[in-house]
Amino acid sequence: MKPTLVILAAGMASRYGSQKQTQSFGPSGETIMDYSIYDAIRAGFEKVVFIIREDFADSFKSIFEPKLAGKVATDYVYQHLNAFTGGRTIPAERTKPWGTAHAVLCCKGKVNEPFAVINADDFYGSDAFVKAYDFLTTQCNEKTYSIIGYELKNTLSDNGSVSRGVCEVNAQNDLTDINERTSIFRGENGKITYTDATGAHEVSEDALVSMNYLCFPPGFIDLCEQQFHTFLDQHMQEPKAEFFIPTATKYFIQSGKGSVKVIPTSAKWFGVTYKEDAPYVQGCINELVTAGKYPANLWQ
Repeated sequence: MKPTLVILAAGMASRYGSQKQTQSFGPSGETIMDYSIYDAIRAGFEKVVFIIREDFADSFKSIFEPKLAGKVATDYVYQHLNAFTGGRTIPAERTKPWGTAHAVLCCKGKVNEPFAVINADDFYGSDAFVKAYDFLTTQCNEKTYSIIGYELKNTLSDNGSVSRGVCEVNAQNDLTDINERTSIFRGENGKITYTDATGAHEVSEDALVSMNYLCFPPGFIDLCEQQFHTFLDQHMQEPKAEFFIPTATKYFIQSGKGSVKVIPTSAKWFGVTYKEDAPYVQGCINELVTAGKYPANLWQ
């Protein structure tokens, strides 16, 4: 069974100010997702599942269905606030989605094969898709997951802080710990720093980070369901608390259920967290097109 590509596109883009998932960046109006899907197809993926909010489903489908028809199978998952909450009453102040691991959980019943999961607004590069497809078709099982790892210094924004899952690995490149750092930036002293409730902390330039490009067997969705109920028991009343993929992955490791391979990639990453990132992203894509890495019109 061929692996599936799952794209997280239900985020509210609060720092960006608009629906960056469907913004045009390529010379023929391509979104960042278009390049991910193009690279995925070239690597061997035959199905794409989009996780989106139902309130913009019609406009989303009108953008992607015409150009992807006949090139790759597509399906859609809606991330509803009440999905998999077990009948709990959702606090009135909760408006944002429950987070990336809850988004994956919403794929239950739709994704029954090994899958890779990525963000809609990140450009991952073709090498990442080749390595993910190879892992999913040769190594992935219910006891072995993987993360495509990027060097932290290559994933920052000049326009504000970013969130990154910072990986710790052993000599075999197995993940030993992953910590979601929600405010990482390069300080005035040139050092990369993250802040939390205890203050500011430096991070190595070469630290491998998860850019939410991960590879899982279908059983990971069941693990997310189990851990989501634990999350709700502990954080239901916190309006901004989120159930992250790294949280579920960390539990998988620490509970002794299996291992997570961190697979380094030489691919160049870039993405749009802030409006000010858009010109840089557009410039990077234009350079790749000029260099012949992508055609000027992906789907022509």
